[in-house]
Amino acid sequence: MTGRPHPSSTEAVPASEAATAPGASDRPRGGLAALCIAVTTSWGLLYYSLPVAVAPMSHDTGWSETVITGALTAGLMVSALVGIRVGRMLDHRGPRQVMTGGAIIGVLAMLLVAWSPNLAVFYLAWLLAGLAQSATLYTPAFAVITRWYGPHRVAPLTTLTLVAGLASTIYAPIVAFLIDRLGWQTSYLVIAAVLAMITVPLHALFLNRDWADTPQQPRSHEHTGREVRAITRSRRFIVLQIAMALATFTLLAVTINVIPLLLERDLSYALAALALGLLGAGQVIGRIGYPTLAARTAPRTRTALLLGAAAISLWALALTPGPAWLLITVAVLAGAARGCHTLLQATAVSDRWGIENFGALNGAFSAPMTFVGALAPVAGPALAGLLGGYPAMAVAMAALLTVAVLLAAREV
Repeated sequence: MTGRPHPSSTEAVPASEAATAPGASDRPRGGLAALCIAVTTSWGLLYYSLPVAVAPMSHDTGWSETVITGALTAGLMVSALVGIRVGRMLDHRGPRQVMTGGAIIGVLAMLLVAWSPNLAVFYLAWLLAGLAQSATLYTPAFAVITRWYGPHRVAPLTTLTLVAGLASTIYAPIVAFLIDRLGWQTSYLVIAAVLAMITVPLHALFLNRDWADTPQQPRSHEHTGREVRAITRSRRFIVLQIAMALATFTLLAVTINVIPLLLERDLSYALAALALGLLGAGQVIGRIGYPTLAARTAPRTRTALLLGAAAISLWALALTPGPAWLLITVAVLAGAARGCHTLLQATAVSDRWGIENFGALNGAFSAPMTFVGALAPVAGPALAGLLGGYPAMAVAMAALLTVAVLLAAREV
């Protein structure tokens, strides 16, 4: 495999990609639907359950909410580091063993959360959950779909992100209901059971045991490793990785904290909360529109355009004093940019370097994004405190995202 730029989606599928892309016979029947359900459940319970449970946990245990949330951040950092290895395993072993194993670890992690007698065990449980996240959330699912669909990957990737984007909508109320009725510890026993009943069998029954397109005499790990290192150490890969990591950090830091930002713009809490909800709707709109954009633009142009639009939305949030309808509109646009960014990340590697060794390449590419994504929610308030308010924090994030746009534009 060479490090040549991958042609844009507006051009014919290159022979090298067509040769390595699995046919429809390699995709298990019902595989995409099963993966959508499993990933949505994993996001809902391995990620969103803790933000829902923070307040009751703090009340029952005396642990501060910041310390409790720190456990999720620590787990996501583990996920970022382990995700590199998971990507390599997906390439060499196929998805069934890797993702089923991750689902089982997730069940064990939630059981340990339920049992946690102290903060040390609680953190251990979420570190274990980080291992599970590395094998069950977006990055491994993106790798599977890319292998299944090859040059036709954008539509199913969009489907996955649209469905999994409902994870908090579906599972946050369920988790809140369980905690209200059963308490958080018993609720996590139920969460473990739900994961065991949904994610484990779906991964075990609907994913490939191995890849049908693997050669009879596969190349050595050493040879594959040299190919992967040649790409991951290239200037193009590193520049793109930095640009996407900056975009991840800045978009999350601002959009997750949009309520306090708008409160400082004198919006009522009800309007600020409405803006957050509509921001989520904006993500859906962005993801729906992404396939059309992908079909009409080359990878570098698409990246620069989307990051540029995201930077404009952050500058507008940072500098616009009102009125309320305009601030809410800008928040929706920021949400659309964030929604597109998810698919931009999912396709960045395959658009440029094809699908060979995709698991290893995408695992390495996505690790910084997962890492900064874990820090962004707490970094936003911290920077707001240092800089004198959320609008000032948004200015700093907009400036960083502008740097990312310049890097993306200089990609060679």
